[in-house]
Amino acid sequence: QVKKQCDQKLLIRMKTKCVPCSLNLDTQCPAGYTKITNGTGTADCRYYLEMKAYTLSFPGCRHHCVKEFEQPECCQGHWGPDCMGK
Repeated sequence: QVKKQCDQKLLIRMKTKCVPCSLNLDTQCPAGYTKITNGTGTADCRYYLEMKAYTLSFPGCRHHCVKEFEQPECCQGHWGPDCMGK
């Protein structure tokens, strides 16, 4: 039997919101995502605090998350919702 369905695996990456590193230990990734950073995460961002007439910027941390997603795709020579050939 000829294979008609050739699904593609995609890796979706995202980063959590930037927060003070000391508060980032318990930060969780959204549902369905897996955290790939440990501890306080990666110190590669800045968060902002608004103080009356001005805004202060501080170095912060965030976590990196990934989610594997399978995209339905037909094999070469097949098409349509049922991946039918000629």
